[in-house]
Amino acid sequence: MAPERRDHAVYLLSQFFGGQAAAIFLFLTGITYGLGMNKRDDLPAWPRLAGSLRRARYLLLLAFLFRFQMWLFALPGQPWTDLLRVDALNVMGATALALSALALFRGLRRVRWAVAAGIALAAASPLMSDLETGGIPGPVRDYFVPSATAFSVFPWGSYLAFGLAAGSAIPLIRTGWIHVMQGTALCGFGLVMAGRYFGNLPFSVYPHADFWLDSPALVACKLGVTLLLGTGAFFWTEYFSEGWSWVQLLGSTSLAVYWIHVELVYGWWFSAYKEALTVWQCVAAAAALMVLMVAMSAAIRCTPWKKALYSRFKNTDHNTSVHDGEAANAAWISPTCE
Repeated sequence: MAPERRDHAVYLLSQFFGGQAAAIFLFLTGITYGLGMNKRDDLPAWPRLAGSLRRARYLLLLAFLFRFQMWLFALPGQPWTDLLRVDALNVMGATALALSALALFRGLRRVRWAVAAGIALAAASPLMSDLETGGIPGPVRDYFVPSATAFSVFPWGSYLAFGLAAGSAIPLIRTGWIHVMQGTALCGFGLVMAGRYFGNLPFSVYPHADFWLDSPALVACKLGVTLLLGTGAFFWTEYFSEGWSWVQLLGSTSLAVYWIHVELVYGWWFSAYKEALTVWQCVAAAAALMVLMVAMSAAIRCTPWKKALYSRFKNTDHNTSVHDGEAANAAWISPTCE
């Protein structure tokens, strides 16, 4: 969008929901991470930890492959230092690595420790911003210090930690899902209202806190919206959804959607239009991108070659596989065409 148009209400609203997508992606990755830990709960301690470490390694490898592809496609205009930029996938891998020790716990103990980790990551974010980090190399600093130009474990990793708690709790719920989702909705509303209330206070317990950068209040708002959207998705799927769903299709190919849409939006393909569109031109471009991603997802789900990929991985031992619990990130190699 053109800089002179960025005071428009639509643009301001887009900034919140634009960041919401990353929070949801991290939260869902945390859910799959927790589900993978649950699958290994009957194993001894070391295999449980090793499986979680392999999953974290898988995410970090994806992150570095993603950065390499973005850098390669932008040549010769991009410096090699772009390979070290910290993106959402880097945060996923780094946070998963930091939280891998939670695989040593089981059941509600893991849920409690994951929630505690999420709260700690969010609460410590303003403190991390105030640290003197001038002597730390930039690519390392970006993993831990909140920045407007990069993702960081503080506070973004908190969404993965909360997702891990949710994924660890799901198998513990045998019945009464309606009441669980009602409670989830109430929790979501409470988090949004609490986040807005504390974010608007004229004083703070922190020496410095930027609501849009490192505030725990923003984490509460985004987490609350995520829980509300999850509740809405549950009731829609349970009572109203019938047949084909483009939302489910995008969810089942989320890794590919993330990868390709970032290349299209931030790569050189449409660089001539960057910072040159009106508000409604941006809306039209977003709608066109969504249609394109749905078409791409349908093609991925229906192409014959993915059956060969699936047959390669389907016999993997899921007690120790890096693919444990992949509902969102690896379903793009599913053998069915829906």
